[in-house]
Amino acid sequence: MEHEREAPHRSPAERLRSVPGLRSIAGQVFASQVVVVVLLIAAAVVALVLQARRDSENEAGRRSLAVAEAVAHAPGTVAALTSADPAAVLQPQAQGTQQAAGVDFIVVWGSNGITYANPDTAMIGTHVTGSGTPPDKASTLTTKTSDGLAVVVALVPVTQPEGPAVGTVGVGIKVRNVHNAVDRQLPVVLGTAAGVLAVAAGGTALVSRRLRRQTRGLGPAAMTRMYEHHDAVLHAVREGVVIVDGDGQLLLANDEARRLLDLPPDCEGRPVTGLGLEAGVAGLLASGRVATDEVHLAGDRLLAVNVRSTGPQEPPGWVATLRDTTELRALAGRAEVARERLTLLYEAGLRIGTTLDVAHTAEELAQAAVPRFADFVTVELLDLVLRGEEPAGASTEMRRVAVSGIHADHPLIPVGELIRFAPSTPPAAVVEHGRAVIEADLRAAHGWRAQDPESARRILAYGLHSLITAPLQARGVVLGMVNFWRAENDPFEQDDVTFAEELAARAAVCLDNARRYTREHALAVALQRSLLPHGVPELSSLEVAHRYRSAQPGVGGDWFDVIPLPGTRTALVVGDVVGHGLHAAATMGRLRTAVHNFSALDLPPDEILARLDELVARIDRDEAREEQGAGITGARCLYAIYDPVSGRCTVARAGHLGPALVGPDGTVTFPDVPLSPPLGLGGSLPFEVAELQLAAGSNLVLYTNGLVEDRDRDLDVGLDSLRDALGDAAGRAPEETCEAVFSAMVPARPRDDVALLVARTRLLDPVRVADWDVPSDPAAVAPIRTECARQLQEWGLEEIQFNTELILSELITNAIRYGTEPIHVRLLHDRSLVCEISDASNTSPHLRRARASDEGGRGLFLVAQFAERWGTRYTSRGKVIWTEQPLHDGVGEETGGDLGDILLAQWDDDLL
Repeated sequence: MEHEREAPHRSPAERLRSVPGLRSIAGQVFASQVVVVVLLIAAAVVALVLQARRDSENEAGRRSLAVAEAVAHAPGTVAALTSADPAAVLQPQAQGTQQAAGVDFIVVWGSNGITYANPDTAMIGTHVTGSGTPPDKASTLTTKTSDGLAVVVALVPVTQPEGPAVGTVGVGIKVRNVHNAVDRQLPVVLGTAAGVLAVAAGGTALVSRRLRRQTRGLGPAAMTRMYEHHDAVLHAVREGVVIVDGDGQLLLANDEARRLLDLPPDCEGRPVTGLGLEAGVAGLLASGRVATDEVHLAGDRLLAVNVRSTGPQEPPGWVATLRDTTELRALAGRAEVARERLTLLYEAGLRIGTTLDVAHTAEELAQAAVPRFADFVTVELLDLVLRGEEPAGASTEMRRVAVSGIHADHPLIPVGELIRFAPSTPPAAVVEHGRAVIEADLRAAHGWRAQDPESARRILAYGLHSLITAPLQARGVVLGMVNFWRAENDPFEQDDVTFAEELAARAAVCLDNARRYTREHALAVALQRSLLPHGVPELSSLEVAHRYRSAQPGVGGDWFDVIPLPGTRTALVVGDVVGHGLHAAATMGRLRTAVHNFSALDLPPDEILARLDELVARIDRDEAREEQGAGITGARCLYAIYDPVSGRCTVARAGHLGPALVGPDGTVTFPDVPLSPPLGLGGSLPFEVAELQLAAGSNLVLYTNGLVEDRDRDLDVGLDSLRDALGDAAGRAPEETCEAVFSAMVPARPRDDVALLVARTRLLDPVRVADWDVPSDPAAVAPIRTECARQLQEWGLEEIQFNTELILSELITNAIRYGTEPIHVRLLHDRSLVCEISDASNTSPHLRRARASDEGGRGLFLVAQFAERWGTRYTSRGKVIWTEQPLHDGVGEETGGDLGDILLAQWDDDLL
């Protein structure tokens, strides 16, 4: 198109330089190296071809001449030429020799010119054109075939030993069939060329990388633009830049440096000492000494000078930057004050709130501001805050909880006093508006003086003259206030109010955290106190003492229990839950409640732990499904049942430490009780039990792991210490033993909760135990009842004889009718009368209300009415139905009269 402009003609060099990657110096050097290597390779190949052609012709001549001489000088050649039929002999020999020698043809003809051997059999017998007398000597010649191929032919005469030549042998070899040297040398030449190119490429790459590293990857155009940009920035910045060489001459100064130092226009290239500068600035620039923000006077300006070396060249130069700090000097004082305030806020953040105690946090606030901000500090808080409760509204009645000052003999209201602030005072305004109030001159603060004129007089007489009152508020709720007083420092200014509010706001967050912790802690303590046993029941079988100490004051997850069981037996329980706080206390309560419920079923220890394990596993699964937390995995428990009749103690444990046993002689042992997994981890594994035979006066010691195990003490060391403590306390009462063990092993602030239970065993007097075997015959009821009545009379229990006979008659009758042998009756005379009827059946009677038309079904109802408690306990051999009665009859006289006689007569009639 006519509007299109024709591209300008470019030379090959320009087109080569325009190729990407060849614009750099390294790329251009590489291109020139490639051209030189290509030309050298071409010349080498041409010379190699010419040399190879010459060598091939010479080789062909030598090979053809050697074959021709071998044929001509062969012993049979002369004889064959002089024979009657030369062709018959020479033709086969010529063909064999041609194939063996690898020549292209062998021709033999006689002195008469007749051909006797030729690869073309048609030529045998023909006259060789141009042949005449055989040559005098061997010779070679080069000729071409009809298709243009070069052939080297050797002619050798066949001579007799004595006489003229009789023929001629001609052997020919095509030059192309001779091994070409080019085939051997050309790969070497090309390989060498490739190596040269590779070396050239590597060298170019190294040079390019070196150049890119030195130029930060920039090309010539980019470097030009960068120089222009740097020059523009250098003269545009509001900071002076001066570059001096190693000889002390000024190389460069930007516009700002010229303005700050009042440099002449021709300053560059001159010594810095000859530019009329101030002596301090000139000496620093000429020395090259490293400097950082050195302040020097230059005319009416204060310059901050920084000097650094420019590099490793010899001699080294240096660059200096100059900054005008004249205006900053006026702000230095206020900046220093601000820096001190920031430092104080930072340090206060570290000092305030180190504990979650409200009063201690208030003391930390008072101490943090003295003496760097105030001479005296007082802190007042609402009583609700001190108790951990949420303030319901604004109140001007507060309690002073902290006072700190530079002197101890201050006239301020002491800690613990309840203060009621008048409406005209600064504290009342702080509570109302939630903002800090300043009284720069207390002598002129009439509202403050009206609060308590006598106290105000003493404060002013002491020298306190300035006050800032700031609210302690968090989440929009005023928790209290802090008062900053000055006596020896300058009065407060308005700028100090902001700092006071910031310091109070930070402290208020810590106070609110402490208040909320106090509330949670109080809830946890109340919960745990309600969940832990408030005492142990009075038992005739055991004398029990206990101790408990939590790692956190009042809150922990360890527990213990002493549970009376039927048949004068007692369950001893200790357990612990991993962790502390409200969750651990609540978990402990759940497990303790479950233990009581399962104990009411009168199950053996292993079944109790199995049911607890199932309960914990189910709770964990439910909480994991609801994503509420980690559940209560980590609970451990030891459950023991002591029977004072037999002196036998059955123990099982789930992940808990075993008991310690102190014998009557003071020997301390740790009985071997099989260890089962912690609660919730047992799965299908059964819990194992151990049966211990305890003598009267033995101390059974149950404890949690916090007593013997600590991060700084191995378990074995702790058990040894417990053994020593128990040994030292041997023979003492359980209460004294607990005190001795705690004093020896438990610090004031343990790292883990500690529970200790010491039970001294007693045996029930055999005189107070009576038992009988009952035949499976209804007629045996009356005699057994009579024996029991006689035994009750011996024990002096005539008051409850009637009720007991009634209960025994019903239970024995049921055992005979519905149970299986053996049937056994046992009476235990303890704090109550225990009647036990056992048989080998696993069926248990059920209490029900009989209808009017029913003939039976009222027996257990009557048993439940006359007995204080009754129940069923299963054993490995069957079951035991038991009842407990108080030792004094609580039923009216009429109950033991006619109604009793009628009921007994009715039972006798039924059984007979």
